[in-house]
Amino acid sequence: MTRLDPFLTQALARIDTAGQRRTLRPAHLDGAGRIVREGRILVDFSSNDYLGLARHPELSARAIAWTERLGTGSGASRLVTGTSAEQLALETRIARFKHTEAALVFASGWQANATVIPALLSAVPGCVVFTDRLIHASMHAGLASAGVRQVRFRHNDLDHLETLLESKGREAPARLILTESVFSMDGDRADLARLADIAQRHEAALYVDEAHATGVLGPGGAGLSGDVPGRIDLVMGTFSKALGGFGAYVAGSRVLIDYLVNAASGFIFTTAPPPAVLGAIDAALDLVPSMDAERAHLAALGDRLREGLGALGLDHGASSTQIVPAVIGPEAETLALSARLDAAGFLVSAIRPPTVPPGSSRLRIALRAAHSFDDIDALLSALKDAL
Repeated sequence: MTRLDPFLTQALARIDTAGQRRTLRPAHLDGAGRIVREGRILVDFSSNDYLGLARHPELSARAIAWTERLGTGSGASRLVTGTSAEQLALETRIARFKHTEAALVFASGWQANATVIPALLSAVPGCVVFTDRLIHASMHAGLASAGVRQVRFRHNDLDHLETLLESKGREAPARLILTESVFSMDGDRADLARLADIAQRHEAALYVDEAHATGVLGPGGAGLSGDVPGRIDLVMGTFSKALGGFGAYVAGSRVLIDYLVNAASGFIFTTAPPPAVLGAIDAALDLVPSMDAERAHLAALGDRLREGLGALGLDHGASSTQIVPAVIGPEAETLALSARLDAAGFLVSAIRPPTVPPGSSRLRIALRAAHSFDDIDALLSALKDAL
């Protein structure tokens, strides 16, 4: 018991009353698109292991090899003693993968956005920031840390963005546009080619979060930014989803990366990633470019699922990727539906406020390349029964 416990208990009671209490449940990924949770094997439609690399033997073997050669820890932050020759070589590989001059590894996608954004804005006092309304919470955290007020445009409404750019911040020293290439709760895509045109026309910098596109979309799995090489000022992405490991990257110009090494507090004051994490990333970068068959299969699974959801009368929004929402609306109804699917052998997480806007609670269905068409059909059948 601590002196804070009475206050925390009251806060938890308010969360309970709102129907938003969350708990941790033990689980681990299994093969064939399955997950083991609390002793049960479920068909896994919740994990972001889109290409099935989290259990790939090459990633495990490389992580073990790097650990045996370099140890279990990095020793310190990278500016003290924690930068290895292997990590520098890995960042060179990432830059080539993303068609940029340089790249920098971070501990997580949240850390990258939350520390890179305020570092950038501290270099340009008075910068006006334009954000898609559905950007990730980590981007909001970075902007809050910078003390910068956002100019928000309607989700994926680039006409609205252009209108705002024409009327706001024209006298500012710089303007910055923040968006995602694939939105994590809706599974829809940003039009990066048009965004790059808009940014160029209005002399704005463009920052794109590719967490859910890296490995899955674009040439060789390089993300949607790979379709417009050299036209995005800063690309952030993760290794913890389709690349089956952990950590994140920021890719851009050499000057950008050199600046972040000197100004991004979440990089400067954080212990460097351990060799095992770096080894798994290295192995994933070997595999991902040649996984076109898996990417095509994921796309086909998504098409089949969306067709089936439509037949059931369920709204899947503008999804066109491996992330497919089934928007239910009320929180209690969404939670009950997720529980009925769990009982039927399917893990399909219920996503509710504050992660998504009030009234748009949903089942977030995340597809994995290891899923079969039979898995999709079985899920649709279970959904029909559960509804």
